Amino acid sequence: MSNTQKSLLPSTLGLAVIFAAIVLSGCQSLGVSPDPKTITQVAPEITQTSIPTHEFALTDGQTLIGTLATVNTRENDTLSDIARHFGLGYNDITLANPNIPAWTPATDSRVLLPLSFILPDSPHQGITLNLVNMRMFYYPKSQPDKVYTYPIGIGRQSWNTPTGLTRIATKKANPSWYVPASIQKEHAQKGDSLPTVIGPGPDNPLGLYAMNLGFERYLIHGTNKPYGIGMQVSHGCVQLYPEDIEALFNNIAVGTPVRIVHQPYLTAWHNNMLYLEANEPLAKWAHDKSHQKKQLLKQLRQLSAEKNSAVDWEKVERIIARADGIPTPVSLSSPNEAELAKAAVPIKHPDQLNQQPVVAELTDGDWSAVVSRFDNGTEAQKLAAMLNHQGPMIPARKVQQDHSYLVVAGPFKNKQEVNAAAKRIHMDFAIDIKPLQPNSSLSKKL
Repeated sequence: MSNTQKSLLPSTLGLAVIFAAIVLSGCQSLGVSPDPKTITQVAPEITQTSIPTHEFALTDGQTLIGTLATVNTRENDTLSDIARHFGLGYNDITLANPNIPAWTPATDSRVLLPLSFILPDSPHQGITLNLVNMRMFYYPKSQPDKVYTYPIGIGRQSWNTPTGLTRIATKKANPSWYVPASIQKEHAQKGDSLPTVIGPGPDNPLGLYAMNLGFERYLIHGTNKPYGIGMQVSHGCVQLYPEDIEALFNNIAVGTPVRIVHQPYLTAWHNNMLYLEANEPLAKWAHDKSHQKKQLLKQLRQLSAEKNSAVDWEKVERIIARADGIPTPVSLSSPNEAELAKAAVPIKHPDQLNQQPVVAELTDGDWSAVVSRFDNGTEAQKLAAMLNHQGPMIPARKVQQDHSYLVVAGPFKNKQEVNAAAKRIHMDFAIDIKPLQPNSSLSKKL
């Protein structure tokens, strides 16, 4: 089971907390001249180049791991690029940064990296998948003092990933995908005929590695659409970034227990403070939200009594309403959201974000296509970015022509590649493209 070829533009995500801007430090030069001197503020140099994203030390009784960090965007970055580099999913990065456009962030935007997690309430054995925040936690038997965590993609509405206790039943590198009849029917209704079997390769939605679960027809696997991680996009299977499934595949043995849970509200005792992580329940469990909230409040009262730590109940309500998945202290007089964001560790932007799409230059000898025309350059850049993050990638760029902006896809090797891209763009975006033949300049083609 896997995701269909669909737009990576999901339904609108709920807004989360607005985090405070980083405070600049500086000094004032006092001279002997009576003329007033300009006060210059200088941003501190960022020297830290990395931060733990997947592997965390784990002590007895510890339930909160990681820390918040920040990174400033560069030209042509998207939040999806930053998320993938730092081991986050689309849900993580967009909920933490509700005021930053996901596909067109302004250069030098300060992006909060929510690399702090509360472990699910489950045994620290094998694999736990918490569907609500779309995250895997792996506790290696040979490393009882470690936990590894990865973002995942899960089943979309009406194709929900099941919950319960299962195991890794089998493993397969370079798997073939045996397309279920239900998925063949779904694609046929869209005018897209699928074969009964798709072999290994770039068109295989399972990616390069697959691990079958004890639940029949459900797998943990890679994907050829990596920017769907952190979304509900599959037909029920659990997807990982290609680099993450590769790292896990050889270390997870057949028989490893897998617990799939839906735990929207998580608590922890950390640094002498009570912490709460709140996530919006998935649609399947939305009817039970009030009961889940009552259970949370009961648990917080018990922890408050056990730890002799008073709770800021107004803050609890604010965190539940915000539902951004960021662990936040709720003890009285604990740091507020803005203070947490201000204290986040600044990370130097890497020279190259991991797997960030690179669009090849378009030459006169290439096939290409006009996808759409916009009066607004930002909207054109957004569509180009979304095409570049399709799986497999459809190379695209924004081209200004007079007072409008074109989204031009390519290069393509031949007309067959153009037609294949045209079919995908029509299915995913309901846009009919205009093919452009080679051997003439782009300006002449347009």
